[in-house]
Amino acid sequence: MERGGGGGGGMDALPDGVVQHILSQLSSARDVAACAGVSRGLRGCVPFLPALYFPRGAFGGAAAADDAIGRMVDVAARLEELVIYCPFSAARLPRWLAARSASLRVLELRIDSSSVSSAASGVRSGHLDCIGVVANLEELRLWGLTMTRAPAWGQLERLRVLEIVGAALRDVAVNGAVGACPNLTDLALIGCECSGGAVAMTLPLVERCRLDFVVSGNCSLALAAPRVESLEMQGFCWISLQGGNALKNLTVAKNTGSVYNVEMGKLPGLEKLSLRGVQWSWGAVSSALQCARELKHLVMKVEFCGDHDTLEPFPEVDLVDFFNSHPKLTKFEIHGAMFAAMCQKNSLKNLDSRFSMPCLEEVLITVRSPLNAELKLSTLESLVKYSPRMQRMVIRISQMKNCHGSADGFFEEICKFMYMNNGRVRIE
Repeated sequence: MERGGGGGGGMDALPDGVVQHILSQLSSARDVAACAGVSRGLRGCVPFLPALYFPRGAFGGAAAADDAIGRMVDVAARLEELVIYCPFSAARLPRWLAARSASLRVLELRIDSSSVSSAASGVRSGHLDCIGVVANLEELRLWGLTMTRAPAWGQLERLRVLEIVGAALRDVAVNGAVGACPNLTDLALIGCECSGGAVAMTLPLVERCRLDFVVSGNCSLALAAPRVESLEMQGFCWISLQGGNALKNLTVAKNTGSVYNVEMGKLPGLEKLSLRGVQWSWGAVSSALQCARELKHLVMKVEFCGDHDTLEPFPEVDLVDFFNSHPKLTKFEIHGAMFAAMCQKNSLKNLDSRFSMPCLEEVLITVRSPLNAELKLSTLESLVKYSPRMQRMVIRISQMKNCHGSADGFFEEICKFMYMNNGRVRIE
């Protein structure tokens, strides 16, 4: 453009609408700052920026970042989305949010990137309470904060999405934060360390919920969510769910400790259920399995049973009764312990020509021991024989000790079984 000669060329010759559109595609604060230095036209369009993103290491330190964030937020009069990942002083946050409280819709803050003094004392002293001034906020994401009390947000009536990641929270803070957002549709608390014994939530509009807690002791969850469709729960010993008529996908897991009790009532729309953990009481397992007869996909990866510290094997599971209780099961992923429970003498006694698993198409089985090899092979054969729609069976041989005398023979029989069902059975 400059080669065209004549005054008024260059970037400043572009129509204002074009310049505003170009700048609206930018959100990184570094890119915006670079563009603003190119021409008066671009600099004059900064007030129309819809989004600002301050990445990690953008300005070298908290002091420089504070000045840059303050200047840009002050100028961006129509700012709708603010994302701060770089270090900043939490004490400055109230002024920034107050300046853009009328237009801001999306807010994301990485508190673990802020200065040590701010993260350790500023957040605890209530600097995050200022989020309550952004009355039109629709999405809020917070990383790495420490929250020991319920935040003073008032009622964020328009907030639909709340995500808190890698935070240290007390149960009263969790309950208070969620209670301040009565119209949530999406809630995610991921990798959060929770102290206190009880989390209670009423989520009347939530459709997607993920509660991934790191809990040192025992913790209970009481959840009322009549519209939830997808629910993931991790880290709780006692679980109570009210209102699961809309639930389609459910995951319950506990990486350490035990799951003692699960109360969920009937879940008529549940299609996928995943149970994971080291130890569950058999009552909790049974309750979860009995909650829905319409299951299409079941994942069972629980290592042991037992109501106390003693790790116990699963009791016998009658294969016929199990599949009659879940007639629509299409995909079944089963770990060693549950598979061993199905491979007992009495588990196969009710098999006859009338029995069928009419919908079963895919099975993934993890085998970890050659014990009861004959019964395990009989169970595998039955799963293929009585499943007319079976397309694929994957047998995973995992952590089997080679020193065991029957391991080689068992593996040889598994290979024969695979060759006899070539195309449908695979060994991993």
